[in-house]
Amino acid sequence: MTTDRPTLGILLMLGFCILAPLGDGLAKLVGSSVPLLQLVAARFGVQFLLLIPFVWTGAGLLLPNRRVVWLTLLRTILHISGIGLMFLSLRYLPLAEAVAIAFVMPFIMLLLGWAVLGEVVGPRRLIACAVGFAGTLLVTQPTFATVGWPALMPLGVAVIFALFMLITRQLVREVEPIRLQVISGGYACLLLLPLLILSDGSGLAEMDPVAVDADIGLSLVLLGVVGTLAHLALTWSLRFAPAATVAPMQYLEIPMATLIGWLMFRDFPNDIAMLGITIVIVAGLYVIWRENSAQRSPSSNAP
Repeated sequence: MTTDRPTLGILLMLGFCILAPLGDGLAKLVGSSVPLLQLVAARFGVQFLLLIPFVWTGAGLLLPNRRVVWLTLLRTILHISGIGLMFLSLRYLPLAEAVAIAFVMPFIMLLLGWAVLGEVVGPRRLIACAVGFAGTLLVTQPTFATVGWPALMPLGVAVIFALFMLITRQLVREVEPIRLQVISGGYACLLLLPLLILSDGSGLAEMDPVAVDADIGLSLVLLGVVGTLAHLALTWSLRFAPAATVAPMQYLEIPMATLIGWLMFRDFPNDIAMLGITIVIVAGLYVIWRENSAQRSPSSNAP
């Protein structure tokens, strides 16, 4: 059983908030030169090769029971789908807007708990979800006017990663984080490499692999390293601190994405998008505060 260490959990979540948008920025940078399937395969291949030395024995690749095996496989499929859709959206969207739109995820998780699991969610939290979604629409609107339907892709990312986070929270108490990432990377390679081989010469724009020069190859390796460290930091943060403690920190990813987007691409959200980003952050933090209040005083049935 892991003892909670809130300070370490918060620092790890801060590391994730820096590394995750940096990885997205790298994906956007090389995405115009590398097909999507090859980009995602490189991301997970580096993860597997980077971490497998830390699992010294064959037993390190074993999972405790069949339930954990299937959950890990499902988590891997969600991870591949979420990262692939995010990378694809970055071909069309500025970095800050894509990240901000994807931050409808906490509202989706709350609504899923209310509608599917029967969790008690009071009217003020439901109103905050509606306000946060309205903020997301404000972020989406100027981008949608420019690029059309691809502006909706981060909403799909949000749904996928809401499910990914729910499964991760179950697994991190049963599987050591590095072992979980190694096994997930292995599963991803088993799923993606055959597709990459079969797609060679197919002519499909997002699947047919291409030869890359040294600079692009180095960028792909760096993308894999940054992405691996980001999700290790996320997994460890949930292991060392309660989700309610680290969740507010995750909203720092939006201003970090804004900064990285400006530094790498000179992209900066317009006034409408900035207003939407602000609303998303405020509404999300309010939902988290109400959740914490409800957990501290369960008898109060905080709305």
